[in-house]
Amino acid sequence: MWCGISDTARDPKPAVEPVRQAFLRVWAWLFVYSVSPFFNMPPISARKTSMTLDQNRPTLRSQRLNQITHAPHEQLDKAVKAYAPFETLAGYARFVVAQYLFQSELQGLYNEPALQAIISDLPARCRAEQAKADLADLNMDTPLPVAGAVRSPGTAEALGWLFVSEGSKLGAAFLIKRAEALQLSDRFGARHLGEPAGGRAAGWKAFVNTLNELPLTAAQEAQLDQGAIAAFERFNVLLQHAYADAPVTEMVQA
Repeated sequence: MWCGISDTARDPKPAVEPVRQAFLRVWAWLFVYSVSPFFNMPPISARKTSMTLDQNRPTLRSQRLNQITHAPHEQLDKAVKAYAPFETLAGYARFVVAQYLFQSELQGLYNEPALQAIISDLPARCRAEQAKADLADLNMDTPLPVAGAVRSPGTAEALGWLFVSEGSKLGAAFLIKRAEALQLSDRFGARHLGEPAGGRAAGWKAFVNTLNELPLTAAQEAQLDQGAIAAFERFNVLLQHAYADAPVTEMVQA
């Protein structure tokens, strides 16, 4: 004390200090509370990556199928190019063998009533008979079945197989031009590559529109994917089988 006046009375700061500290604590708590959602957000780079993934995620079922089958599709393309089927008539005939084997294995799916209820013109879409006629044109025997064909798949898995078969008709537009260089056409030797009734684009659009609109469970989506991947892998097996005993003179390596 000094001159009878207490230190507290002379200096009001000690009385104000607790209030000021309490105010600061409340302000700090409010600040942390208000920004806490931002602290819980991932880094900007992670958010950008997430946005990119969302943008790249297919919105249509058919787009997803194209995406997940990219690798087996690319492997098959490389295998076909390696056999150079359009360089010689004999080499092309073996390519038709593979086409016939694949289409004949899917004949049961094209004629399946449950699948016809979804795609009404399904039987007319099958090209097994055209491929068989092409073999006759080329003086080739109808090949025996190859072990490992798809057997009684569920509806969703079957649609995955059909997705690949139907999609191959688009690529056939380019292949038939190569076949024409071998003096073949959609009336002789390359019938299975010919343009379907109604046109390639229209037929494909009708198929994928129906496929995209089907209500499927998560399990069925997985079965659909499995069928599409298996179809590419199966054709690759049949292609290897068709060329297994081909003399080198039949092929010109690409």
